[in-house]
Amino acid sequence: MKINASGENISQEEINEYVKYVEEKYPDKKIATLDLNVNGDYVDLNYTFENDVPFERIRRITGYLVGTLDRFNDGKRAEERDRVKHDVLI
Repeated sequence: MKINASGENISQEEINEYVKYVEEKYPDKKIATLDLNVNGDYVDLNYTFENDVPFERIRRITGYLVGTLDRFNDGKRAEERDRVKHDVLI
């Protein structure tokens, strides 16, 4: 894992806590990089995972393939909102 810390000084103990936080949040993934940007009381966490394949979720809604609903008019948005959603059993 590669860790980059920028901004104000940050202790190794604090870095370890941020690593622990990300590992607990995503227990099935292995961290490739962790960037910490310290700005006063705020810390920005940017991380990537090993073997992480980015994808965009595309759904078929009311006969259209869409990634987001931002281009739908009010009628199509209502149609999507009111449709029956089924659970997936694994």
